[in-house]
Amino acid sequence: MIALRLLALLTSLLILAACAMPEPIDETKEWSASQFYAKAKEALKDSDYEQAIKYYDSLQARYPFGPYATQAQLDTIYAHYKNGEPDSAIAAADHFIKLYPQNAYVDYAYYLKGLANYNRNTSILTRLISSDPSQRDAGAALASFNDFAELVRRFPDSKYSADARQRMLYLRNNIAKYQIHVARYYMKRGAYLAAANRANRVVTQFQRTDAVKEALEIMVDAYTRLGMAELAADAERVYALNLENGKLVTEEPPQEKGFLSTVLSPFGLDKN
Repeated sequence: MIALRLLALLTSLLILAACAMPEPIDETKEWSASQFYAKAKEALKDSDYEQAIKYYDSLQARYPFGPYATQAQLDTIYAHYKNGEPDSAIAAADHFIKLYPQNAYVDYAYYLKGLANYNRNTSILTRLISSDPSQRDAGAALASFNDFAELVRRFPDSKYSADARQRMLYLRNNIAKYQIHVARYYMKRGAYLAAANRANRVVTQFQRTDAVKEALEIMVDAYTRLGMAELAADAERVYALNLENGKLVTEEPPQEKGFLSTVLSPFGLDKN
């Protein structure tokens, strides 16, 4: 009985203490949409992407309509991308594309989606493990290529399309080289038919890339080991023709210097 009374007394004291505590002050309570946007942009410039995302989310929650809310959705994609959150960036881009397929700046959402996949495998750890991007998982590279291809197809005159085309060339070469790495792995394992098929895929699907010549070399070697003299001779003949045409130059990845100034305010909401 005494224990129950003590428990009731403690509960009452805790309730009174809680009631006596001051409520936390919300400094953003009276903020306008432009104030949220300005604070988010400031955080973005300071590379405080998590804080920027919080401001953008609050802006959209309190002011879901108008140009600032739409701008916030676009900048949120960028903030996730720069914060190393490709999945969140892609989800935000897909959300924007679905909601505003006719928006004047939807090409920007497609572009950021492609960038998110493009840089998915460029973490510091990945670079330490392999300095050659063609040796990394080709899934993200292929997804990025498809994203940029969709941008170029839908918006050929977009200011982002020229950069997207350049990245597509670089990605295409890397995807082809990845197939070569796989083919060489099969050769080491003695899976000569699998190696020949993989190399043949490069020849048929990735023409005019550096990898074609290596693919033909693998095909000649693999078919010879398999005793398929006719196919080996055909591959060798095509290889000779490629040598006559000279070596193709692999595209270098485009740089992102100055990209931030392009992304911050495509709507022109601020003049700075």
